[in-house]
Amino acid sequence: MFIEYKILFKYMFVCFGISLLLFLVSFIFVYQKINSEKISIYECGFSPYGDSRGRFEVRFYLVAILFIIFDLELVFLFPWVIILDDIVLFNFCIVLFFFLVLLIGFIYE
Repeated sequence: MFIEYKILFKYMFVCFGISLLLFLVSFIFVYQKINSEKISIYECGFSPYGDSRGRFEVRFYLVAILFIIFDLELVFLFPWVIILDDIVLFNFCIVLFFFLVLLIGFIYE
């Protein structure tokens, strides 16, 4: 009865495990040396100058919009993961087409 949830929980457990493993590996093996550049004030990739309420670069908004688009792609993957066991060829082709459209958008960007 709850087989869909079982698959989803397996997927979430694996993703959480991989994330935790990568975090721990980077925390253990990376040598961190603090210097003045690392602890200085940092604004959007530029050294701070002038008033902080000035004009904002449009390209940062574009990056945020692209992040939202590709983040929504992951939301559309969850239903596909749940029905992965009994998927038919037509559904598989639809998902491949969806990924193709996203890939074309990513390459265009």
